[in-house]
Amino acid sequence: MAFHEVRFPTAIARGSRGGPERRTDIVTLASGHEQRNQRWADSRRRYNAGWGIKSLADLAAVVAFFEERRGRLHGFRWKDHADWSSAAAPDAAVSATDQAIGTGDGGTTGFQLVKTYGGAFAPWTRDIVKPVAGTVVVAVDGALQAAGVDYTLDETTGIVTFAAPPAGGAVVTAGFAFDVPVRFDTDRLDVDPTHFGAGTIADIPVVEIRP
Repeated sequence: MAFHEVRFPTAIARGSRGGPERRTDIVTLASGHEQRNQRWADSRRRYNAGWGIKSLADLAAVVAFFEERRGRLHGFRWKDHADWSSAAAPDAAVSATDQAIGTGDGGTTGFQLVKTYGGAFAPWTRDIVKPVAGTVVVAVDGALQAAGVDYTLDETTGIVTFAAPPAGGAVVTAGFAFDVPVRFDTDRLDVDPTHFGAGTIADIPVVEIRP
């Protein structure tokens, strides 16, 4: 499946709505108790870009972007303005020790960028596959590593590859900004260019593409 390494217009994405979705089955027993079953191990983000349309220029940009992606056919990058970096808060600076991405064993050279959510109870680790170019910083046991010398980064997969494997027991950490890989979840746009004297699209569903 084709993926275009291009970002949806960020100003429009900023005004959009959405977030993580999970799938849980709940069965209520005759006793009134219930049983819950997690169907998805990982969450999936959904957004509605229609909320970000504020002008006819926005409308034209979205229609052009939709046509170039051929509707649902091609994936693209999306900036989630509520969750776009490795830092604990969206407005905090990125640090090379933000996220633990692995532990050296003296032989492994490739490490996937990840972000962990939660703490003591049931933390969830998310693979980060679309880091933003120029934002990734990596450390081994707290020592900053040099990009292009100590390691290389595949910006299309989020895999960090070291020139020499980190020593056994060495903690590998990273900081980064990232996009969400998504696609349109419709092959049709319902355009109303007259509403409030500007162009609006009532519903532009966008859904995350899982790695």
